[in-house]
Amino acid sequence: MENHNHPSAKISPSSVYYCPMECEGEKVYFAPGKRCPVCNMFLVPIEERADYQNKKNAFSKTHLPDNFSEKIGEYFCPMFCESDKTYGSDSGCPVCHMHLEQITPELLSESSVENSNSGTHEQLKSDGLKQLVLEQQHNAGKYYCPMFCEGDKVYDSNVGCPVCGMDLVQIPGKPGEISEDKTLENLKKKFITALIFTVPVFILSMGGMFFDVGISGRTQGILELILTIPVLFYAGWFLMKRGWNSFKTWNLNMFSLIALGIAAAFVFSIAAMVFPQLFPHEISHDGRIPLYFEAVCVILTLVILGQLMEAAAHKKTGNAIKELMNLSPSEANLIVDGHEQKVPLSEIKSGDVLRVKPGDKIPVDGKIIEGESTVDESMITGEPIPTEKKTADQVTSGTINGNGVFLMEAQKVGNETLLAQIIKMVNEASRSKAPIQKLADKVSKVFVPAVIAVSVLTFFAWFIFGGENRLILGFVNAVAVLIIACPCALGLATPMSLTVGIGKGAKNGILIRNAESLEQMAKVNVLITDKTGTLTEGKPSLDEIYTSENSDRTLILKLAAALNQNSEHPLSEAVLKEFKKEHTVFENTENFENISGKGIKATINGETALLGTEALLNQFSITVPENLKNIVIGKQDEARTVSYLSYGKKVLGFLSFSDKIKKTSRLAVEYLQKNKVEIIMMTGDNEHTANAVAAELGIQKYFAGQLPQDKLEEIKKLQQSGKTVAMAGDGINDAPALAQSDVGISMGTGTDVAIESSEITLLKGDILGVVKARILSEKLLGNIKQNLFFAFVYNVFGIPLASGLLYPFFGILLSPMIAAAAMSLSSVSVILNSLRLNKVDLNKINN
Repeated sequence: MENHNHPSAKISPSSVYYCPMECEGEKVYFAPGKRCPVCNMFLVPIEERADYQNKKNAFSKTHLPDNFSEKIGEYFCPMFCESDKTYGSDSGCPVCHMHLEQITPELLSESSVENSNSGTHEQLKSDGLKQLVLEQQHNAGKYYCPMFCEGDKVYDSNVGCPVCGMDLVQIPGKPGEISEDKTLENLKKKFITALIFTVPVFILSMGGMFFDVGISGRTQGILELILTIPVLFYAGWFLMKRGWNSFKTWNLNMFSLIALGIAAAFVFSIAAMVFPQLFPHEISHDGRIPLYFEAVCVILTLVILGQLMEAAAHKKTGNAIKELMNLSPSEANLIVDGHEQKVPLSEIKSGDVLRVKPGDKIPVDGKIIEGESTVDESMITGEPIPTEKKTADQVTSGTINGNGVFLMEAQKVGNETLLAQIIKMVNEASRSKAPIQKLADKVSKVFVPAVIAVSVLTFFAWFIFGGENRLILGFVNAVAVLIIACPCALGLATPMSLTVGIGKGAKNGILIRNAESLEQMAKVNVLITDKTGTLTEGKPSLDEIYTSENSDRTLILKLAAALNQNSEHPLSEAVLKEFKKEHTVFENTENFENISGKGIKATINGETALLGTEALLNQFSITVPENLKNIVIGKQDEARTVSYLSYGKKVLGFLSFSDKIKKTSRLAVEYLQKNKVEIIMMTGDNEHTANAVAAELGIQKYFAGQLPQDKLEEIKKLQQSGKTVAMAGDGINDAPALAQSDVGISMGTGTDVAIESSEITLLKGDILGVVKARILSEKLLGNIKQNLFFAFVYNVFGIPLASGLLYPFFGILLSPMIAAAAMSLSSVSVILNSLRLNKVDLNKINN
């Protein structure tokens, strides 16, 4: 007797299969009964992915059963198909047929270490929080480098990045759950301190040019030194420490140059004041060797001001994640035994019944089980018009209830909510690197050594050719070169734009998985789109049941409903909805099978029943009568989708469905075509329906009767011809094509598998979101190029100017103090330019 529970006998409704061990990453197959070529395990339906993930989480090599310590040398199934059962040899798992793994002391040791390090983490996971959101909350209040020099590494305080030296940025969290970021407050204190002591130093040093300060040169020098000490050793000491650390680790950066310049000026001034006889008389002025304490103070004060402005700008760029985290309420109204009680959100579990009152934020994802209301979903989808919600409708965490009161059943909590997924994707995408940043990274690696070399050359060039004051001029210009150079402007150019742009997308219902996909979106010249659920509403209605001779409507509806009770296709919902108006009991089915791209098959009361395309019936040697074909063609020319139904060897009739085209589809198609993006519609529907939809939308190229592998092959063919291809889809059968495309775009109304296979998710499930993503991508790429251009131009012109290259021609020399101001403003200007992305209106689409 056939075992229908055996992995080889499992049938995927979408005809898509994968290896549960994910040996080949996202690779999928389209035929049942096959084994993974890597681990030998039977492939399983893609729909069972969540079940296998739960099994892998319950038992894993980092959480081996306790009794394995007594079974060293024996073998176990890595999927734990038979729990903690072991075997004497690698005979293969009798359930999944995967190769067995041997229990070794090393494996047990690794498991022990992992367990000892993951107690708190696993405890939190059991409360229903997803790993990345967990990390966000676990790390709330800690600090990371905005240039991500060390990936996701975090610090307990703002010690500065040991690689680039920049101020670290605090990870946002729930208000009240973490301490406020003290960076701005500390920088303000240091800036005010530096300013208070710098002003008198500047007056003492420069005032003699305009009036008599009334004190001797030596006394003046001592006063300047005393006033410089708090500026250097308190207010600006963190800058010097970062510079020292950069030389110690040889991760040279902007602070290497600042520290070198400041140290040179300070040591020179001390030496000139204490040992003036060591210096040649040529550099003296009115018998005094010039001191540079005012330069030390002014440069440090200006750099601290720049850091203060940067920190304020960084705070704005991180507002997107902070705003998203603030959408979720901290408490919920739980109904227990008919009584309402307010409980912390962390205590809510799937299946709980919650009451949502007018104006409340919806606490978790779920469905309404009693009552109705309107819900403001603008913070998730970007659409300002509230959505009407009634019994059985889905509601999303973080959205705001209108004037009604309703009861809802919690379905997704903690890590599983859409809001948690948004925070995760925004956080990950903000930390990813775009390909355009590679150029800046390469330049930054050689930038500081090159600047130091230019500074040394500047000194010697002035010393050799500088004339009477050559030593002083050489020193001043060398310091100016060190101070003006700004590698941070280069390093910030891309990350700042990405952080702002990705946050902007999230607020408009566009979730971006990584920076590369957002950059690629601007280069897309071909968009392949599915029809159902992408161009159309994806909510087909059953318009007509046509019966042939010797058949009746009731029989066709009963057979169609029995077949569709095991299917997840949108057409199935329309059939079942119609069936439940008149009936409650389904016919029994056996041997159900989804035949990808054609339809479904099952055995009902001993006879084979088929529901689907003409190709499906032909596959089983069933011929559709000509008169029925002609009627169907007429329906298809009206953009109707038709499914034939046969029972035994007889065609009983067909079911006709209509699926409205989305109002925004034509606008999106026209915009993309105007902007030189070719639209190709690929659908599993028939030629006549596909032609009708394409004609209505103005799509020139389409393919009908497509299987999942056909979409995959078409994308590969276009890519081989040099095209940059985006794929928009919403179904499980779209997952392979989404993964293959240069930019996979899934509809947020689609399946989890499709969303996981894509780089961009449109929460509203509207193809107009593709246009918004394109506009955002173009604006973002333009913003990054502006930042890089400014950073390059600033350094290309600033460094030669500081070195005194223009002095022989125009008599222009740049003071180190002016250089410090320019350096600080260069980084700030890059950040301020990035913030302009917040003003981009993605809803303003002009044809």
